[in-house]
Amino acid sequence: MSDARVLTGERTHKEILVIMSALMLAMLLSALDQTIVATALPTIASDLHGLNEYSWVATAYLLTSAIATPIYGKLGDLFGRKKLFQLSIIIFLVGSALCGLSTSMHQLIAFRALQGIGGGGLMSLVLAIIGDIVPPRQRGRYQGYFGAVFGVASVAGPLLGGFLAGTHSIFGVSGWRMIFYINLPLGVLALAAVATRLHLPAFKRQHKIDYVGAALLSISVVSIMLVSVWAGIQYSWGSPEIISLIAAFIVFTLGFTLWEKQAPEPLMPLRLFKNDILTVSVLMSILTGIAMFATILYIPLYQQVARGYSPTKSGLMMIPLVIGMMAASIASGRIITKWGHYKPFPIIGTILLGLGIWLFTHVSLSTSQTTLSIWMVITGLGLGSIMQVPTLAVQNAVERHELGTATSTTTFFRSIGSALGGAIFGTILITRLTYYLEKSLGATSAVKQAGQSLVSALETSSNVMLKLPAYIRHDVLSAYVKSFHDMFLIGLPFVGGALITALILRETPLRSSHDPIPATSVEDIKSHSPIEL
Repeated sequence: MSDARVLTGERTHKEILVIMSALMLAMLLSALDQTIVATALPTIASDLHGLNEYSWVATAYLLTSAIATPIYGKLGDLFGRKKLFQLSIIIFLVGSALCGLSTSMHQLIAFRALQGIGGGGLMSLVLAIIGDIVPPRQRGRYQGYFGAVFGVASVAGPLLGGFLAGTHSIFGVSGWRMIFYINLPLGVLALAAVATRLHLPAFKRQHKIDYVGAALLSISVVSIMLVSVWAGIQYSWGSPEIISLIAAFIVFTLGFTLWEKQAPEPLMPLRLFKNDILTVSVLMSILTGIAMFATILYIPLYQQVARGYSPTKSGLMMIPLVIGMMAASIASGRIITKWGHYKPFPIIGTILLGLGIWLFTHVSLSTSQTTLSIWMVITGLGLGSIMQVPTLAVQNAVERHELGTATSTTTFFRSIGSALGGAIFGTILITRLTYYLEKSLGATSAVKQAGQSLVSALETSSNVMLKLPAYIRHDVLSAYVKSFHDMFLIGLPFVGGALITALILRETPLRSSHDPIPATSVEDIKSHSPIEL
């Protein structure tokens, strides 16, 4: 590619598709990793003799990836995104290889944390790079494919995780270790494609890295993420541990906010939130993140517990939701490109999502799989219509030199929303299950303890219901389904909030061309060959 075309950002459709294939592969690595590992965790923990620590394998990844997301966004704006993106892939692959070599749970937890540092870059930098190579008006056409990646990962993850974890050995290697090793060839392909096909301007600016802001944000994120993992499950909401974590979150969030107001080069500039499009989009991302967590995580759990399906089969049963997500994501992206308007889609999407969640408040032990599939298609259509719009709206509303920071901010808050969704709905499921068990079996301390033990057991075995004595199994299953009703019902106000944000989201005309490259970037481009960029 010539220097002039790197400067203007002009690319043919064929060139964009080649780059997109590499970006989609990288995003698939990140999206697939979380679902595939979650399915195999009980097997991994049993093999490494660490069932009491297995939740930390997922938590370590979530913590570091959430912390890394805004940092990658800011560094990408300061130094350019290509080499940073390559670095994030390498970190992810090194972490994957080390996870596969782990001989103890402590090693696995540490290496998952390293893997998460790379994973945070995969997600945020991919979205920012799309903003670099495709003008806003054309962006919906391509971003729709990335929504489909999430859908594929939500099905392929449990399938691969269940298959590999259930295989004794593959080429002499334990099946669960292949879950991590499978990332290596995919990552190498993505690295090769990025190195040879992705040409981006490299920035040279006067800068001062905001170490204090990064530290304050990290502690704040760690606090709220631990609340999302522990609250209502390992510790009660009123316990000193959870109250201390919530207090730490509030204190360090306030400290981060005050510091960012006067930081010379803030990690997350607060002036960005003066842009009402970014503020509304962030709020929409939080609310949809909460609602999305309820559907993608707990619908498969219902299938496993109430129907007795294996994780692999429950993943297959999610295909209707994935079809809905893919269809809506791709179709809405193409229509946005053709019409140049994005506001109708989150409105339509939140209505469909709300309808889907409301339908699931009526699920019963006798609900047919066909009916569930129709409900999942509706839910998927809603999610697919919403997912790409906050990022597209934000990228269209900010200047190009802050594209990465704004994009990672939106991604970061979506992750926080998902974490909060886990805490909220996990607590609802436990408390309501305990309530209905008391109502049907008797309100005794033994029943309360049994309810909590049952929910904890569900995390490690989907067949726990089948092991119950026949004379109480139906009562327990009925209590479990009723707790699902309440959980989805409480999810509706969050969708309602997302609908309100969609209605007040201000739409600006989608630009048909990129903003000019900053002058500092132009000088840097002239001193390098395109392949180095």
